[in-house]
Amino acid sequence: MSSRQLIATILIPIGLLFSACSEIELVAHGAKQLRNNQTSDEIGEYKVGKPYQIYGVWYYPKLETDYDETGIASWYGPGFHGRRTANGAIFDENKVSAAHKTLQLPSIARVTNLENGRSIKVLVNDRGPYAHGRIIDLSRRAAQLLDIERKGTARVRVQILEDESRQVAALAQGRGGENPQPDAAPTEQVAVETLSGQQSNANTNNSAQGTQTTVTPGAPVPNSVNLLPAEDQPVELQAVNESDLFIQAGAFSVYDNANRLRAQIAALGPSLISPAMVNGQQYFRVRIGPLASVEEADIKLQQLIANGYNDSRIVVD
Repeated sequence: MSSRQLIATILIPIGLLFSACSEIELVAHGAKQLRNNQTSDEIGEYKVGKPYQIYGVWYYPKLETDYDETGIASWYGPGFHGRRTANGAIFDENKVSAAHKTLQLPSIARVTNLENGRSIKVLVNDRGPYAHGRIIDLSRRAAQLLDIERKGTARVRVQILEDESRQVAALAQGRGGENPQPDAAPTEQVAVETLSGQQSNANTNNSAQGTQTTVTPGAPVPNSVNLLPAEDQPVELQAVNESDLFIQAGAFSVYDNANRLRAQIAALGPSLISPAMVNGQQYFRVRIGPLASVEEADIKLQQLIANGYNDSRIVVD
């Protein structure tokens, strides 16, 4: 055999080897892209967002690690199925997801129906709801799991799940082996000007409100869509306690200011001052109620907003 033939004999298998390796890499790359696209379609991109205004009301998105709030949930589905959410995910009414006005996107939250004790995890990947008096908008499937679909609304508690929210944020950023380092949250705070010219947090109730924080690095997180809440997830059952509906018009650190506001809104319904400790700070919450139903609460809320109390909201206590 000539040297030229010998070289050809050696190079042909090597060429085949490289060709096979290239095909394997191409297939692996394609599979990776498919997984990334599937993940991206469901969770979207990571974002916090700038303050925005809807129907005359300002909302201030921010990174939350200890958000815990009660209020009224609604649900959405057919008219939005297949459309893009606020962070670019594709909304699927049959997935367990939700929309929130200010939480970082995406994040994972626990939603508990306070009327029947049913509790599930949801992926928050959209903005809304913008109907006054609603704190979260659930996908059709999430509403079914919580037994809200037929009724349309329910009293709920919404709690951010910090660790899982960090992990899903990492997936959204394409950094499956690292913890996310989100952009800094806007410095604006939702606040109400007190009658003496001071300011205090307008969103204080029995549950501590989330504060602006910076995510610090931690243990690596898995690059797996198993993190996402499943549409067939088991529903947890929690104890059901009696609760009342109120409209909260404001919260003040100075009692006299709270008392002035209570006097101003007294003509709109039975008003009261409800003290509360939030993160070690004493607040005096100005409320109307208790109210008999969500329908009555909606009417009172609209009256307050029409009279200029735009930060008023429905709370469950």
